[in-house]
Amino acid sequence: MNLLLVLGISIVALAIGYFFYGRFIEKNFDVDGTHKTPAVEFEDGVDYVPTHKIVIFGHHFASIAGGGPIIGPCVGLIFGFLPVWLWIIIGTIFIGAVHDYSVLLASMREKGRSVAEIAEKTLGRTGFLLFIGFTIIMLLMVTSVFLTLTTTALSSKYPVEFFGAGDLGIRTVVENGVTYAVIGGIASTSVIVITCCAPFLGYFLYKRKANAWIMAIVAIAVCAISIEIGLMFPIKIDSFVWMVILSIYTIFAAGVPVWIVLQPRDFTNSFLLYGGVLAMLIGGFVLGFQGATVDAPMLNLEVGAQHLGYVWPILFITVACGAISGFHALVAGGTTAKQVNFEKPDSRIVAYGGMSLEALLAVMVIITIGCGISYDKLCNIVFPVDPAVKANPVLAFALGVGGLMNKSVGLPVVYGAVFGILMVEGFVVTTLDTAVRLNRYLFEELWRMMFKNVPKILNTYIFNSLLCVALMFILAYFNAFKQLWNLFGSANQLLAALSLITVSIWLLKKGKKYLFVLIPGVFMLVTTIVALLVILMNEYIPKGNWMLSAGDIILLCLSVGVIVLGFKQFMLSRKTAA
Repeated sequence: MNLLLVLGISIVALAIGYFFYGRFIEKNFDVDGTHKTPAVEFEDGVDYVPTHKIVIFGHHFASIAGGGPIIGPCVGLIFGFLPVWLWIIIGTIFIGAVHDYSVLLASMREKGRSVAEIAEKTLGRTGFLLFIGFTIIMLLMVTSVFLTLTTTALSSKYPVEFFGAGDLGIRTVVENGVTYAVIGGIASTSVIVITCCAPFLGYFLYKRKANAWIMAIVAIAVCAISIEIGLMFPIKIDSFVWMVILSIYTIFAAGVPVWIVLQPRDFTNSFLLYGGVLAMLIGGFVLGFQGATVDAPMLNLEVGAQHLGYVWPILFITVACGAISGFHALVAGGTTAKQVNFEKPDSRIVAYGGMSLEALLAVMVIITIGCGISYDKLCNIVFPVDPAVKANPVLAFALGVGGLMNKSVGLPVVYGAVFGILMVEGFVVTTLDTAVRLNRYLFEELWRMMFKNVPKILNTYIFNSLLCVALMFILAYFNAFKQLWNLFGSANQLLAALSLITVSIWLLKKGKKYLFVLIPGVFMLVTTIVALLVILMNEYIPKGNWMLSAGDIILLCLSVGVIVLGFKQFMLSRKTAA
């Protein structure tokens, strides 16, 4: 299929969804600009912070995007181009963007309360416990997956022969007679520089109230300088050492105020992602005008089944963040909801717009990989035959970016690959400390439910952060990416299903239309339960992976609880409404 046709259909479809379906959701939530947002009503300078829409959009987009819309499509492309593309577009318009926007609006109507607190209000105390259970498991999975991916990608190297002849201009190493380009080391340095600059940007943005547009220029300059320093001084560190360093960093980063690291670093990193999306769009359009087509097969279901499983339900948990992701509910509800300055138009721009841009990113990922590297190389990197070689979808994407930019505008492959890996790394690291921070809150809430008088140590941020990071480290160290991604995707999509069901009952109790939220919730619930059963019986139990088997069974038990409780509350709410 010609690239121009793919891009044109994708952009038009997502735009129609944003302008028409987004307005339908607004109308159903009575979004008219007259409601005072929680950020304005309860401003405290810590959590409730009215934020300019370009800053909050950058923070929200970087938080929800992470590596998800890149990693999922890289892995899911094993099923072929067509099923992944259709799931991204249709899933985003009718499920993912609905999920993000409805959760944000419900949270804003509930004074910035988290979606877990809304679940307690609509489904009762048991619903709150179910939400806590899903979320803790999901966040442990996402942090473990991204820790594995980050450490693998930051130590990435690739044979120089792939990049062509001549002086590459970057550091190389020779191992077993093979010369490798150390592209991960450049990203390592860049991530460190951006993180170190974040507190200064945060100070000027939030304490000195500097102009957001001026600070945007400064952030772009920081990105450029970090890359230049990375080219001059790439850091080569073993993946295990990176795992330890990032774990220690995350313990402390998860406890500092959001304006010091999280928001300004997300703000800075977002320009790398914007630039990457723009570069991929330009490359796609240039190649499209030249008549280029996607090199990956349209359908590859048999091979996909050999590596991952049946296209339904496995594709729908493999490609999560590009179509729908429960993690977005944690960011939108209770976090972004406390920072939106104006109800209209900011809320739709941030939530529905952010999800639509993420979908476009996911489309560009499958185009980039489909055109930038051969399908065989993709399969060898993401599904290596040698068990000693780690799966590295971040590297596959980076090489795809290098190939796309080389074919379209003549940029040397190695520089495109470096830019591609930089696009992913900053956001994966951001997701780590954002997710650990959120999980810390959940453990604190769990202790309050378990103990009448909570022991003092259980109320300390350092203990709960350490607990989250220790569990993350253990899962990452003893499990490969592919096994972790399956359980992460399942927990993530179950959380999305619970969020949609929670909001649908909240709407029902308000006397509003609710089917546009309930139907996607039921679809995701059924899909993910089947996926959990397939993975458990076909992979975890046969391979004796009892750690992940236990997680799978716990998720299945929680799912049964959602079905029983959701049906009970739904019938009760309908009876009350009648």
